[in-house]
Amino acid sequence: MSKELIIYTDGACSGNPGPGGWGVLMKFGDKEKEIWGGEDDTTNNRMELMAAIQALRAIKPDYSGKITLWTDSTYVLKGITEWIHGWKARGWKKSDKKPVLNKDLWQELDIENNKRDIHWKWVKGHAGEEGNERADELARRGIPRDEEE
Repeated sequence: MSKELIIYTDGACSGNPGPGGWGVLMKFGDKEKEIWGGEDDTTNNRMELMAAIQALRAIKPDYSGKITLWTDSTYVLKGITEWIHGWKARGWKKSDKKPVLNKDLWQELDIENNKRDIHWKWVKGHAGEEGNERADELARRGIPRDEEE
């Protein structure tokens, strides 16, 4: 009964900006689900955000258990757990009064985040942690390819 949903998210970009992909590994008990996607012209930060958004959207609507979401992006982690409160209070402006970058995705992530009890965690990227490595592979799979490969 103490099963928990574990999610690993990652984004990748070939050039920044450039073609990018996002990847998600979801684990619940012995079940796993992989999802990924990408965009032709994007940034690494947008793909990191999109991975988290798509992960949360993929959770079954009736799921109400514990969720731990691992990201190797301090931008996503600090953004959703710390900075977003000030951004919203200041009308989506940073402390230097400049507009928040990727506001559209931050607003989407905020909506998804507020629907559930999520424990946001940071994992060092490319350090051999299996869930993070698999999310990275999925993100790379999501990068749109043209002539190469």
